[in-house]
Amino acid sequence: MAVISALVLGLVEGITEFLPVSSTGHLILFNEWFSFAPEFTKMFDIVIQLGAILAVLVVFSKRVLPRTPSNLKLWKRFTVSVIPALVIGALFGSAIQKALFNPTVVAIALIVGGVFLLVAERFRPKQTITDLGQMSYGKAFAIGCIQCFAFIPGTSRSAATIIGAMFLGASRTAATEYSFFLAVPTIAAASAYSLLKTPVTLSGNDFAILTIGFVTAFASALVVIRLFLQYIRNKTFAPFAYYRIVLGIVVLIFFAR
Repeated sequence: MAVISALVLGLVEGITEFLPVSSTGHLILFNEWFSFAPEFTKMFDIVIQLGAILAVLVVFSKRVLPRTPSNLKLWKRFTVSVIPALVIGALFGSAIQKALFNPTVVAIALIVGGVFLLVAERFRPKQTITDLGQMSYGKAFAIGCIQCFAFIPGTSRSAATIIGAMFLGASRTAATEYSFFLAVPTIAAASAYSLLKTPVTLSGNDFAILTIGFVTAFASALVVIRLFLQYIRNKTFAPFAYYRIVLGIVVLIFFAR
């Protein structure tokens, strides 16, 4: 059962981390049926997130690694964007987890986020940012502030940053790429902080389960990132918005019963 849980949860993380549908929300829901001991679950969630992040580094290795002046400029903007999440996470992260990590909050956030995705598609301003090099520090900071809404489980870090970037004038492709890249420092910092606060003694079997989850999340995220980038070149986020709304309603009905 532990191996099956690792495969399922790794797959859920890899598929949902970079889509605007909330990986945390899906993991909370799937943990109703597939889960581990509480302390190990925290460690497992961190490891599979790192697997998904590795997929970004592989797909965008030429653009995301700070080896050129243009890439270094991008990383300066990512640094500005990640500051609000670091501050909010350090001050209120634990309190938010205790208060909001439950299926009802996830369902409501899924629905609200879906509505905002539809609004972003219909009322977004003129596209002034088609390349990430055009992103100003002010807009980078604004996206970072908007990203903080993702502390509410079910909101989706990806959805928050994509919607925020689109409202600030970014094209779908630019908004999505910025969301992918920003995930690297954001999740890496959150994972490092969580690891320091989550002392867990691991056995050989635990390492095997973590490895299965990591590899599954990495492989599935690799496929999803590439397919998603192809999809958004000429299609909208509307299907993801409708999916969020329908899933949120189903979750509310299920847990109400």
